[in-house]
Amino acid sequence: MAQVCRTALTLDAPNVRNLKEGINFTKSPDGQCFIIYKHQDTIKACRNQCKHQGGRFIKDIEDMDGRTVRCTKHYWKLNVANMQYVNPPDSFLQDELEVVQSVDGGLKLLELDPPDPWDTDPRPAQELQPGEITLTYITHACMELKAGGKSMVFDPWLTGPAFARGWWLLHEPPKGAMEQLCQADLIYISHMHSDHLSFPTLQLLSEKRPDIPIYVGDTSRPVFWYLNRSGVNLTNINVVPFGIWQNVDEHLRFMILMDGVHPEMDTCLIVEYKGHMILNTVDCTRPNNGHLPRNVEVMMSDFAGGASGFPMTFQKGKYTETWKVDYIKAERRKLLNYKAQLVDSLQPKVYCPFAGYFIEAHPADRYIKDINIKNSPAELNALIKDRCPDIITWTPLPGSTLDLAKALMHHKDAITEPPSGTQVFKDSWHFDVYVDKLNTAISSEIFEHKSWIQVYYNWAGFQDYNLVIRMIETDDDFQPLDGGYDYLVDFLDLSFPSVRPQRDHAYLEIQNRVGVIRHVVLNGLLWDDLYIGFNNRISRHPDIYHHRFWKHFQSELPLSAPDWDSFLRINATFTTVFHQTNCSASPFISTNPH
Repeated sequence: MAQVCRTALTLDAPNVRNLKEGINFTKSPDGQCFIIYKHQDTIKACRNQCKHQGGRFIKDIEDMDGRTVRCTKHYWKLNVANMQYVNPPDSFLQDELEVVQSVDGGLKLLELDPPDPWDTDPRPAQELQPGEITLTYITHACMELKAGGKSMVFDPWLTGPAFARGWWLLHEPPKGAMEQLCQADLIYISHMHSDHLSFPTLQLLSEKRPDIPIYVGDTSRPVFWYLNRSGVNLTNINVVPFGIWQNVDEHLRFMILMDGVHPEMDTCLIVEYKGHMILNTVDCTRPNNGHLPRNVEVMMSDFAGGASGFPMTFQKGKYTETWKVDYIKAERRKLLNYKAQLVDSLQPKVYCPFAGYFIEAHPADRYIKDINIKNSPAELNALIKDRCPDIITWTPLPGSTLDLAKALMHHKDAITEPPSGTQVFKDSWHFDVYVDKLNTAISSEIFEHKSWIQVYYNWAGFQDYNLVIRMIETDDDFQPLDGGYDYLVDFLDLSFPSVRPQRDHAYLEIQNRVGVIRHVVLNGLLWDDLYIGFNNRISRHPDIYHHRFWKHFQSELPLSAPDWDSFLRINATFTTVFHQTNCSASPFISTNPH
């Protein structure tokens, strides 16, 4: 199907004449919001939607030139004269609309309208029998779909933590959940975050059924990039292109779509059985860049918020406890309204909030647990019901099942709840098993040699950016660790000074739990374990988000870990020579740049 241009907004001649010099905010009759920038005879336009997290722009009160707008969500700033984000620097370009002016003085804003891939090879909806399509909630983002004689499981996280040791399951998986997983016909894993790609879960799966078919999208960062080093033996991983139907049998097929904000990583899913569609947007910020099917039978999406270190792990400056509490409350309310608005616009027959049932359960993270208040799925469903009384809402419990045929017929028993007395919430997580394993990295031999710092950051390959970071190893309570490393990295020239440079520069101070940072370094992992897992504390000056830096360390590190074996061989040779020429020596364990 060819792409076409569609008209996003039309303004008649009087409204065009009423456009003021500079920034103009306007709405279409159906409520869509736009920004029009006028400078003399030049007009530029875009949708009023931040490319980062979908927030709405308002006039930037600090703007002296009449060119900048500020997002109400995370305070990102956009220069609408050139459609470049100026805060944070080096981030996105805003998608610009084409401006077509007519001879009568009116204008149209046009945007490229991509084809809807789910309309390829359309199939008419056939009548369903009770029990023919069921959805059973297991935990977090894990759902089992049974359609006809096939079973498909989404994002299985059944055991262990996610993000090193920061996230733990809120819900107790139903009895037999692992057996259900092992018996599935196929598994879909949306992306590489460890609350979706759970290696503790996949380790158990690989021991019982290593050849189970697993499907992932063809993201630029492979979902299973870490598989060979994880110790998990899975032999049937299928990487599929976006927007192409994958046939399971004559009635069942699915299609993976990418996220418009994080195309290098996030994906979502459409499953179709006998012409009936189930849409699972998972964690996507702007699934399929905002183009989604309307009137699907079932829609599932995340809802909770709190899946980030910001602002809970930030300190100093404006980050007082009062500011954090107020900010979190406002952000959760915005997210709640956004999800309700999205459901209202798509009008699914059934909506289910999921992919948000986690808890900061470890005792050392009590502060995060107390402050990181998340949205209530029941509250979201109540908001949707108030706006859209005809939409069936489902607040799932572990083991509860939706029968789609019954739901479409509005049977009162369309949803089967778990038996009375079933344990819903987890009360035991076996912390020591996982944290002790994580902490084995602390005693790795590489950290006996100070030169690991230079080797690691050269391997990471980030430089030519005027940012200096101070990295401090700490205990569980973020107190500097006796014998721990404390060092500076200057990313302008990738040097490791003993004191901060005299030039003007941006500065980040990051305190990291020693077990997590050494685990990340040793295995060449992305920094999500640190940041999303609440395993660090951050202060920054000036108080801006360094998009280029975080994007690199959270999604663009090399796919292969540092060659620590070669590093140790070189250092072993050096140590031998050193000992032969010196009576005694002790390894350098820490350095303090101040």
